[in-house]
Amino acid sequence: MTRNPNNKPPGRIRSSIVARLNTRLFFRLLGIYFCMDLLLCLLFSGGLFFYAERQAADISLLVQERGVPTAEASAWMQAGDSIVTAGISEAQGIPLPGWLPSPAETAGGVRYFDPGDTELFSLVTFHTGGVTSYTLQMDPDGTPYTIWLDLSAPASIFLFAARVLLICQLVSLISNLFKNAGSIKKVLRPIQELAATAAKLNNVSGMSPEELKVLAGKLDEINATHLDQRINLPGTQKELQTLAQAINAMLDRINEAYRSQMRFVSDASHELRTPIAVIQGYANLLNRWGKDDPATRQEAIDAIRQEADSMKELVEQLLFLARGDNDSMHIQMEAFDLTEVAAEVLRETEMIDQTHRFASHWDGAVPVFADMGLMKQCLRILVDNSIKYTPAGGLITLRSSVADGAARISVQDEGQGIDSESLPHIFERFYRTDVSRARQTGGTGLGLAIAKWIVDRHGGWFEVRSWPGVGTRMTVVLPLANLGGQSDDSQEDPGADARQSA
Repeated sequence: MTRNPNNKPPGRIRSSIVARLNTRLFFRLLGIYFCMDLLLCLLFSGGLFFYAERQAADISLLVQERGVPTAEASAWMQAGDSIVTAGISEAQGIPLPGWLPSPAETAGGVRYFDPGDTELFSLVTFHTGGVTSYTLQMDPDGTPYTIWLDLSAPASIFLFAARVLLICQLVSLISNLFKNAGSIKKVLRPIQELAATAAKLNNVSGMSPEELKVLAGKLDEINATHLDQRINLPGTQKELQTLAQAINAMLDRINEAYRSQMRFVSDASHELRTPIAVIQGYANLLNRWGKDDPATRQEAIDAIRQEADSMKELVEQLLFLARGDNDSMHIQMEAFDLTEVAAEVLRETEMIDQTHRFASHWDGAVPVFADMGLMKQCLRILVDNSIKYTPAGGLITLRSSVADGAARISVQDEGQGIDSESLPHIFERFYRTDVSRARQTGGTGLGLAIAKWIVDRHGGWFEVRSWPGVGTRMTVVLPLANLGGQSDDSQEDPGADARQSA
């Protein structure tokens, strides 16, 4: 079995964009020349007809004044460009329609046009014989006569001018083939260089430092470590600026995603390093002298179990975010009352936490169409955050309501609050407003990131208000359930940004 090294589909002709554009321009110019030549031919034909009619009218006027010339006079006329003979002589040529406009002196006559030799109007070969003539047969008052005009002189002038014009057009077509190809290549050269450079970037790992320098220079040093560089084009290439802007916008998104991924990996590694170090330390403690000391042994076991639980929680949160980023999270949409879910979370929290005070304000049923499990997880995260950052004895309040056509559920605490500089970053992964309290609160910095993903996935957003030293109120805003129209089990991610205010 043979393989096509160029991966070209069989039986299909592939051409470059330069050849296609050049061909289009060639045929467009050819069409323009053809229409122009046709128009010139029509104008010459009309002008030749009106010239012949004017000559015939002058001759007809003379005939009406002096009568039809004798046969001897007609013989003398053959030396000129017109002949008048008595009677209706047999005419050769093409009969012209009677509706053509004509002067009053020649009205009612029968006209014929004889192009002469068939090669007369050929623009390639020269005229080899024949006479271009115009014949007018008149019969006024029963005195018939025939006017014959020789039009070879104006026809020859037109033929010469047409040949010169055709030669110039052929030279123009041939020269434009090469000129247009060069111009198109010059215009498309930045795109070709960009494509070649982008293709080489796929194998950047196997290049030498010198090759990397040259390659990076062609693409403004854009690579994995210089994603902040952008493509700049001269101001005269306006058509390519749109392409450059699109590529720069794509690089902005890639740069942001790349740095976010690097930051995520670094933070996850840092978070896993601490519990692993603690587990290793207590394991070494047990191995050295904790085997026979019950107190030391129990302390080590408790510490290892605690750190293992922390690692388990962190790994589960990382897996949740990974499935969310890959859009592989299964969401089971259903209609339910958000107030009932919030009340259930509040009851569970009151049973677990006896050190804080809890209050609720429910303004009736709040119908939503969402994943009940995910919404419960989101509320648990918000309540857990309030517990961690609220001193013992502080009040935590849950509220639910319907306002402005949206469902609203809020969790308010009496904790330390969030300063205005930290507020825009609270939903970032591994971000903590107070790093020194990370070990004390036991948080991983992923809870609010998970909550924001859940709310965004349901087409909602966060409204956050915080007063340092007073407390924080986080409000989840969701679309109200349209109980008459839900049938899908999932929704598209609207990509709404969290609305925050301080």
